[in-house]
Amino acid sequence: MQEIVLEVWGDFACFCQPFNKVERLTSPFPTPSAAKGILSAIYLKPAEFYYQINRIEVLNPIRYISFKRNEVKCKVNGKPIYTDEERTQRQTVALKDVRYRIAASIIPRAAFAGKEKQLYEQALRRIRNGKCFTQPALGMREFAAYFEESDGQRKPIDESLDGGFMVYDVFSPYDYVVRKKAQPQLSLYHAVMEHGVIQVPPYESPQVLKGGRVC
Repeated sequence: MQEIVLEVWGDFACFCQPFNKVERLTSPFPTPSAAKGILSAIYLKPAEFYYQINRIEVLNPIRYISFKRNEVKCKVNGKPIYTDEERTQRQTVALKDVRYRIAASIIPRAAFAGKEKQLYEQALRRIRNGKCFTQPALGMREFAAYFEESDGQRKPIDESLDGGFMVYDVFSPYDYVVRKKAQPQLSLYHAVMEHGVIQVPPYESPQVLKGGRVC
């Protein structure tokens, strides 16, 4: 299977799990959903294809940093928000000085009438020219991700870790229709890092636990 391999890095990263309702506690490495979000920020045509993350490699040592951030504790409902009244401080445990290698395949949809090679060429052209639709982020919007095509010279860290059950994706890859109200469908998988490499099973695999719709 053909792959797109790129490296992403940044000063900070925070890949929160859904059970962290208030405090921001990061996972030790990115989820497939976060990796997919980075690629989608660079190149995306949801009606024509979707990304299948094959593996994630951790290139820098896993190091944590803890700090507090000012956040707004209410939602915008068409009325102005007075931040002095709605501001709250929340603890964040993030990763610092991160670098990852992401390998993904482009899976064309049944309605796609072109050639698969064209999709890869367009994606690689945007990566090599540093183009993106929105600035990719490492888990949170304020943690910007920088990217380039991987040359394969950097080696993953020599560390193994059982990450337990982690988020695989929030939406089904087969459900791409734009709606006024999103209909998320959470899926999980058992994430294991072996010598710095996390192998990601395909969505159809029984290793991916697919649940009902999230209310």
